[in-house]
Amino acid sequence: MGEHVHIRHRDGMEVSPAGELVETYHCPCGSMWTKVYPLEGREPYTVKGTAAP
Repeated sequence: MGEHVHIRHRDGMEVSPAGELVETYHCPCGSMWTKVYPLEGREPYTVKGTAAP
């Protein structure tokens, strides 16, 4: 069987206290991510959360 490919399902969006847009995603396998869109002058970045056991 091949490698697992994560399928990101969006859980939601919110604005952080610092004013950044924050999106959360999950994969059916249990992995989670957070993508942060900072205020002007910085590139968006993704933070990998928990992984399935």
